[in-house]
Amino acid sequence: MLRRGFLVFVPRLVGLLVVAFCSLSIVYMLACTPKGDTEQLALPRVHSPTAKEGYEAILQEQEEEHRNYIISLKKQIAQLKAELQGKSEQLKSMQDQNPNPLDIRLDHSNPEKAQVNLLAFLRAQIDKAEVHSGVKLSTEYAAVPFESFTLQKVYQLETGLTRHPEEKPVRKDKRDELVEVIELAVGNLNSLEGDSNTKKHRVYTTSDFVEGIYRTEKDKGTLYELTFKGDTKHQFKKVVLFRPFGPVMKVKNENVNMADTLINVIVPLARRASKFRQFMQNFREMGIQQDGRIHLTVVYFGREQVNEVKSILENTSKSTNFKNFTFIQLNEEFSRGKGLDVGARAWKGSNVVLFFCDVDIYFTAEFLNSCRLNTQPGKKVFYPVLFSQYNPSIIYGHQDSIPSLEQQLIIKKETGFWRDFGFGMTCQYRSDFINIGGFDLDIKGWGGEDVHLYRKYLHSNLIVIRTPVRGLFHLWHEKQCLDELTPEQYKMCMQSKAMNEASHGQLGMLVFRQEIETHLHRQKLSSKKTLSEKFANKRWVKTERE
Repeated sequence: MLRRGFLVFVPRLVGLLVVAFCSLSIVYMLACTPKGDTEQLALPRVHSPTAKEGYEAILQEQEEEHRNYIISLKKQIAQLKAELQGKSEQLKSMQDQNPNPLDIRLDHSNPEKAQVNLLAFLRAQIDKAEVHSGVKLSTEYAAVPFESFTLQKVYQLETGLTRHPEEKPVRKDKRDELVEVIELAVGNLNSLEGDSNTKKHRVYTTSDFVEGIYRTEKDKGTLYELTFKGDTKHQFKKVVLFRPFGPVMKVKNENVNMADTLINVIVPLARRASKFRQFMQNFREMGIQQDGRIHLTVVYFGREQVNEVKSILENTSKSTNFKNFTFIQLNEEFSRGKGLDVGARAWKGSNVVLFFCDVDIYFTAEFLNSCRLNTQPGKKVFYPVLFSQYNPSIIYGHQDSIPSLEQQLIIKKETGFWRDFGFGMTCQYRSDFINIGGFDLDIKGWGGEDVHLYRKYLHSNLIVIRTPVRGLFHLWHEKQCLDELTPEQYKMCMQSKAMNEASHGQLGMLVFRQEIETHLHRQKLSSKKTLSEKFANKRWVKTERE
């Protein structure tokens, strides 16, 4: 009995032990399996699904994990964007409280804040300019040169209208500027001497000033370096000053409608019918066809070629159906000032823009708009600086033929120059011309009347707009300086004639033409001699070999 019972009990015990052991193994494996951020996946076991199904399950779990990871990254990116937006708004708020001096906007409603911002801007201008250190420049032409000055003279690269490389400061603004700078530097030196502990100190005056240099960077300011005598012969005091330019300020914003603004082009003329025909071709294309808001007044002196000039006008009128012209004939000696004055006063319509023109002028429709935009009755008159052509036979003498007129209208130093000494081409409202007193009719012949009118405007309260324009050309023609001109007029005429011919370099080539031809002839002979020697050497070598 006992043996049988024991035999029955043993298998059960073994089974229970096996089950207990398996259970402990499973618990141990579950407890001891390492875990990361995500649960590690177990391989398929004996009683798990087939190997294929197990791997599919693993791949699905991995895909799910990757999806969750991507979602987590997107959340983090969104959080970073939100933080960046918050930082940007915070930075903007700080900039509003303390504006960048390089982008300053003066708030006149808060004077204290405006003053602080302005001082910050001016300090920034010093940092931007080459005061403490230089800046890298791309080419030698990018350097802004200094100009030097003493108490009496200014030595300048930009000679302006006077053409003098050195001169007394003629313009009041330049004269006052340099005097102010010297006096400020003297005051600065004396204040430093007064602050020293020594009982006796030197008093500097403008007579101690030796020399100075200055240059202006248009977007920053003007830098001055002034040198004064020191305590001994070889000692000097140097003062560096800087006049910073302030921030750009809006003055006004307005709409300008020029749709109904008529221009009356007034041309004084005597003979020169062929030139008038060329002028009318330009007038027809630019004035009538492209612009259309234009009137022509021709004031003709004498009777010679008058019928030809009238015929040109009539043919233009018929071919373009243009009726806005006036022809006035004066049987007297030619006077440009008299012709323009008569033409201006002959206008009977409402206030109109007057463009005083010559027959040897070429203008574009773009210039006519500039004429309108830069004139304002009772406020502004326009004195454009036109581009004057050189003699085409000199400029294009090396070519087979001279280009057409339109191809010659190029603004380059080889083709012409800015006629900044001429004041004859001008735009102003008729009311301003009448109120200023018109031309001085005592001036006869060529030259002088335009300068007198220009000075009248300068002495008035009107704003004179003086600027070079790209749509106004003076066409070259040979000048005749007549004997009946006054000495001053004759001198002006001859100076104008000399400047009209060619550039300095081109005139130099004409002056030294003989030397250049001699040099070229010598070079040609030398080349022939060299070639003959080489040929002779080759023949000698060939003979020796044979």
